[in-house]
Amino acid sequence: MTRSALLVTHTGRRQSTQHAQAVARDLIEAGFEVRVIAAEVADLELPAGVTPVDDPAAAEGVEIVFALGGDGTFLRAAELARPAKAPLLGINLGKVGFLAEAEISDLDQTVRDIIAGAYTVDERLTLDVRAEYDGRLIADSWALNEVSVEKGQRAQMLELLVDVDGRPLSRYGCDGVVCATPTGSTAYAFSAGGPVVWPEVEALLLVPISAHALFSKPLVTAPTSTLMLTVDPYTSFAVMCCDGRRTWDLPPGATVTVQRGDLPVRLVRLAPRPFTDTLVAKFALPVDGWRGNRR
Repeated sequence: MTRSALLVTHTGRRQSTQHAQAVARDLIEAGFEVRVIAAEVADLELPAGVTPVDDPAAAEGVEIVFALGGDGTFLRAAELARPAKAPLLGINLGKVGFLAEAEISDLDQTVRDIIAGAYTVDERLTLDVRAEYDGRLIADSWALNEVSVEKGQRAQMLELLVDVDGRPLSRYGCDGVVCATPTGSTAYAFSAGGPVVWPEVEALLLVPISAHALFSKPLVTAPTSTLMLTVDPYTSFAVMCCDGRRTWDLPPGATVTVQRGDLPVRLVRLAPRPFTDTLVAKFALPVDGWRGNRR
């Protein structure tokens, strides 16, 4: 049976293109069918033998999806991998690359491990989101990191009513609210002052952004919770964004409902690594000091 892989990369960077060429070549030599998004084939200058495929079913039936780039490329690849239930491997060619499993310095060994089948697969909690207004569906989407509802006009504050599990929690005059997963706790939610949550924890996060309120602390709710954000009818319009990639305008009076996603994102793991080590490496945390090495 032929093994197959989908290759997703940042086509605008020459370095990314070169690394994609190397990965494709090694996989083809190992007997893989290598798929590439048809619209990107010309930009990548890949070796002969790759299979152009169209969205959104590009990942159907593949053994693995490679995402070569930063977190933006990873999130783009997740949109293809999730509906196909295909495992996703991130190789960081960007800056922090918090979602990536491997760094570019490990590229050759990473490809060898995949060819040898030396990997496991974890599942990450996602969010399903629906936005409605006056009985009309505005958006039906999902997110791996976060769903944000933010003010649409720079000079005006946004008024949001937040409900948790059908009960009103608080009304915020704010720049917005972030609803995040544990995976997304190190992304936008972190920048807004939210906690870092270990990815193995099943929970939903709610983080107000620059709220003018005495009670504006980030909240961690049950994974079964339903979060509802209502744009005040007398405030300005808002903007909803999923993973920084998909956006919708929300009129005053619109409601946004966020719940745990029906489908997780499946992530490739090459070797067991404590999340603590990932935090230390990605944020360059000071674990050594004048008292000596504590490790």
